[in-house]
Amino acid sequence: MKTTRTIVICALSIAAVVMCYFCVTSVTTPIKFENKRAEREVVVIKHLVDLRTAEVEYHHQKGVFTASADTLLMFLKTAPKKEVLKEGSLTDKQLEAGLTEVKAVKILNEAKKKALKKNQFADAEALYAYIWENDADVKSNGLVGFRRDTIELNMLQSLYKGQYDENSIDAIVEIPFSEGKKFELEVNNDYKTSQGIRVPLFEARAPFESYLGDLNKQELVNLIDREVKLEHYPGLKVGDIYAPNNNAGNWE
Repeated sequence: MKTTRTIVICALSIAAVVMCYFCVTSVTTPIKFENKRAEREVVVIKHLVDLRTAEVEYHHQKGVFTASADTLLMFLKTAPKKEVLKEGSLTDKQLEAGLTEVKAVKILNEAKKKALKKNQFADAEALYAYIWENDADVKSNGLVGFRRDTIELNMLQSLYKGQYDENSIDAIVEIPFSEGKKFELEVNNDYKTSQGIRVPLFEARAPFESYLGDLNKQELVNLIDREVKLEHYPGLKVGDIYAPNNNAGNWE
């Protein structure tokens, strides 16, 4: 009798421990999953933002977006980035008189052409110093000290300020924590608004399975199911190939 009672007590004790374990697990597992998800999504979002920067620059130079990761990487590694070097600004008085940036640049360019026909200059600084001092149109329009030059910079340095080089930039198209899977790129370069205006669109996606696939399977299934029921994309993405959204991310 005592043996039976001891067995029953032991069995109940074990059952209580098991129940406690599952109760604790049912609470801690979702918390651990969400903490890990939040931690990883910070990194994935950073890559998506950098990828968006690349696509926007590609569109700026080419007029379209690209769905090819290889094409985008080649562009980042080889294409120059043109920027306007600016010194000085137009005053309210000049603007009210009808002088615009375009007109001011035209006056400067004409002055530089005339100066270069007459003289040779060691550098751009010497050229500008000359026209500021000697060109009548530049002086009469109040453009002494005003300068606009288009210069070519290294694309990676210009866009990412030293975050990437030609070797590390390849990582921009890979989804972190995914064992090498690439972001899903899709474009719609023929989208037209209701007014008939063509607006190229792009989308870059990272599904939950790609960067959360090694975590708790049931929590992952629950997360995907929840987002699908809400008619949300089950993952992180920027842009939209069906409607213009200013290339926004679905976390923004």
